[in-house]
Amino acid sequence: MSKYEVPTYLEFDLERTSEDLIKYIRLHVANSGVNGVVLGISGGVDSACAAALAVRALGVERIYSLILPDRESSAEDVRDSILVADVLGLKNVRYIDITGIVDAYLKSVGASYEEAPKIAKGNVKVRSRMVLLYYFANVYNLLVLGTSDLSEYLLGFFTKWGDGAADIYPLINLYKTQVRVLAEYLGIPEKISWKPSSPGLWVGHKAKDELGVDYDVIDRVLYHLVDLGLSPEVTSQRTGISLSIIDNIVRRIKSTEHKRGGIPLPPKPHLNINRS
Repeated sequence: MSKYEVPTYLEFDLERTSEDLIKYIRLHVANSGVNGVVLGISGGVDSACAAALAVRALGVERIYSLILPDRESSAEDVRDSILVADVLGLKNVRYIDITGIVDAYLKSVGASYEEAPKIAKGNVKVRSRMVLLYYFANVYNLLVLGTSDLSEYLLGFFTKWGDGAADIYPLINLYKTQVRVLAEYLGIPEKISWKPSSPGLWVGHKAKDELGVDYDVIDRVLYHLVDLGLSPEVTSQRTGISLSIIDNIVRRIKSTEHKRGGIPLPPKPHLNINRS
């Protein structure tokens, strides 16, 4: 896929969209009376794009960024995180290895890096990063800038109370494919913009391996299912994507609904009140 190219049905006005998102960040920071924003830089396209928008909205002095690897993180992701910070001219950058934090959690429940279930351990890593982001948000009076995109949100491909926890979400209405072209438009290197998605929660962790297909396929399915409201059968006919892949995406959307909704409220108590 070439520079700035998206499928026809996902084409959007890059200039107007970026301007709107810059205003969105600027407005919420101003209305909240905070000094700026803090976000995690992972070396992937989402955090790079969110950081680029924040820099344009607030200036580098008001951006705090954290690079938070652990001992199982990819060295390439760490290098790419540093590259993003350098390209954007970020100044308030903190590098914190979270291995000790995660290790303390795991030891407290009698587990270890080697023995803990990888999904449970991965979620501890993500929630540890969230705690650090909110720590610095409290210390410096900042909003936490979320980096999740629409594809991840609809699939529930995020950790509840982890990377799903933030104060503002500039990318939440953009599919992953759209985030990639917006990132490149904003000056993020092609190496980052088109890098295969990798949550990096364990060694060799790639989004495609966990989701089964790449985001270009996922976004086509989501657009037809969600934006157009078509059935899985019609979506398969229009996209040429197998019904088994589409059904798997539908199951993932349904099974992760609890991540996107508010707290499910129980029935109210039956008060002993004399209503006469």
